[in-house]
Amino acid sequence: MGLLDSLLNWLRSLFFKQEMELSLVGLQNAGKTSLVNAVATGGYSEDMIPTVGFNMRKVTKGNVTIKLWDLGGQRRFRTMWERYCRGVSAILYVVDAADRDSVPIARSELHDLVVKPSLSGIPLLVLGNKIDKSEALSKQALGPRINYR
Repeated sequence: MGLLDSLLNWLRSLFFKQEMELSLVGLQNAGKTSLVNAVATGGYSEDMIPTVGFNMRKVTKGNVTIKLWDLGGQRRFRTMWERYCRGVSAILYVVDAADRDSVPIARSELHDLVVKPSLSGIPLLVLGNKIDKSEALSKQALGPRINYR
């Protein structure tokens, strides 16, 4: 029975295993690396250093393996966002809802990214992060400021 069960489990894994590739982009200090760490380990730390360039992390949850591209948000790294967003399963655009001054810049960078022909048809999720902070824009106020055409 052990061999038969192993064989059946292996066959099931062939049909139900799924792999995804996601790119997390957004301005510096939006919380992209914290989000990756929360997905990977369930943990959170306030002591984070800015991502220089990019980090890649593979996370397996059940039969799903997710390759997460955590891209630096400083101005000098934004030109490489398109390269790491091509061909991914989805793009997560993270916005710091508590940094009101950065929202217009985040919107502009989002617009510049989504008009790239190479990214056409790739699903996009805009995530308002730090929404729990007292100085954060509400969900309703953030939505119209970020929406793209």
